[in-house]
Amino acid sequence: MTSPLLSIIIPAYNEERRLPDTLQKIANFLLRQDYTYEVVVVENGSTDRTLDIARLFEQDYPFVRAMHLEGRGKGLAVRAGMLAAEGEYRFICDADLSMPIEEVNRFIPPLKPEGDIIIASREAPGAVRYNEPIYRHLSGRGFNLAVRLLALPGLRDTQCGFKCFSAEAAETIFPLVTIHGWTFDVEALYIARRRGYRIVELPIPWYFNPESKVHLLRDFRQVVRDLLRIRRNAQQGVYDAHPASD
Repeated sequence: MTSPLLSIIIPAYNEERRLPDTLQKIANFLLRQDYTYEVVVVENGSTDRTLDIARLFEQDYPFVRAMHLEGRGKGLAVRAGMLAAEGEYRFICDADLSMPIEEVNRFIPPLKPEGDIIIASREAPGAVRYNEPIYRHLSGRGFNLAVRLLALPGLRDTQCGFKCFSAEAAETIFPLVTIHGWTFDVEALYIARRRGYRIVELPIPWYFNPESKVHLLRDFRQVVRDLLRIRRNAQQGVYDAHPASD
């Protein structure tokens, strides 16, 4: 069976309110495309109907796959989805769909820029933010400063929840990801650089969602711990091991 061109991986924790609209928008969009595709919804640790909703869409749309994990953490869900996906290009997509799904075509051929990993950026020239409170923007810039100082100099926005990896890059990088929380993005991109993959930031339109589960100020201490863990892992050669999925 031929692999699809595009896999969309959606980590979903307690997303019963947002997931139906998001999956319907994605399905409607994909049905208009002339390339092959799949959608992998990874539910982990939810206490609501998230998994039931994903399975209903799985019944209605043959290109949707619902996965369940017992453990919690966005990084854990994305890692599992990336390694279960079969697409030539594997696109992480936040369940809030704060970037219009139509933008995904800019991350894959023939529109994609040259690079192994294309990451959506709210800071690259040409990006537009809508309705974002100033406190959220400033806290995000503080987070990015820490990331640039401790792990990824030069990248302006590592935390936007829309990223596309080539299959080869995904299968090399994600078996080595150790962080289960939302700082996993930084670790994945750090491994990518260490392995010689080219990362390109792509400016996008982005719409602030007040229901975001990310609280940068509250979680900042954990972020710093994660960044130091990444540096320690690198020093100990964790990211130089031959990748092997579970």
